[in-house]
Amino acid sequence: MSSETLRGDCANCFGLCCVALPFARSADFAVDKSSGEPCRNLGEDFRCSIHTRLRPSGFSGCTVYDCFGAGQKVSQVTFGGVSWREAPETSRRMYEVFPVMRQLHELLRYLTESLTLPAARSLHGELWRALARVEQLTEGTADVLEKLDVAAVRGEINPLLLKTSALVRATAGGRAKSRRGADLIGARLRGAKLRGADLRGALLIAADLSGADLTLADLIGADLRDADLSGADLTGALFLTQPQLNAARGDTATRLPEGFERPSHWRSA
Repeated sequence: MSSETLRGDCANCFGLCCVALPFARSADFAVDKSSGEPCRNLGEDFRCSIHTRLRPSGFSGCTVYDCFGAGQKVSQVTFGGVSWREAPETSRRMYEVFPVMRQLHELLRYLTESLTLPAARSLHGELWRALARVEQLTEGTADVLEKLDVAAVRGEINPLLLKTSALVRATAGGRAKSRRGADLIGARLRGAKLRGADLRGALLIAADLSGADLTLADLIGADLRDADLSGADLTGALFLTQPQLNAARGDTATRLPEGFERPSHWRSA
């Protein structure tokens, strides 16, 4: 499965994230919106009318979201290219299926990355089988997806991702730190040596990670909102996603893994 397939393709989606998901007026969103209510900025062509100026318009929350390709999958495959505007009676089910598909595509994203890692070669057979199983689930009907126990699927895949992480981080050398699920909100980690660290699910909101060594660190589920990554080294970071980077702060000196885009709001070094 290509990385492009696992990125949102708004041109082939019915604006599902702009309709199905709710948000509250806050620093991230300029207005309140209920689930199932189209965002006021959603155009007739299902594209965002302020996409190029979301942050200055008060919708920075939109810039840190990615459906991992679930939107176009639900739109074009699950519902056969018939939108909720063309068939309003399908809207409720479409909105319920979308977050399920999003979780499945997130798993596909992690499994696909795992298969590119030489250190996890001994697990590639298991990873391929897991990828095929999850991909098959994404091809299911709306009825099947609505009833799917996604938590159980994640529970099946997670041990495999943990094994992958352990094998890759072991190549970092030394004794890697474990900060899994740690509350590091606002932590002063400037220049921290976190090479090969386990930072799964860590709360790093507004943490100072400037100049930190995060090479080969496991960042799956880590909350990087407003974290300062200026000058940090994220080379080879595991399970990092573009939305995590978009939610953080950084600069041109921040070293990113191959294939990632430097967020436009990051500053010059």
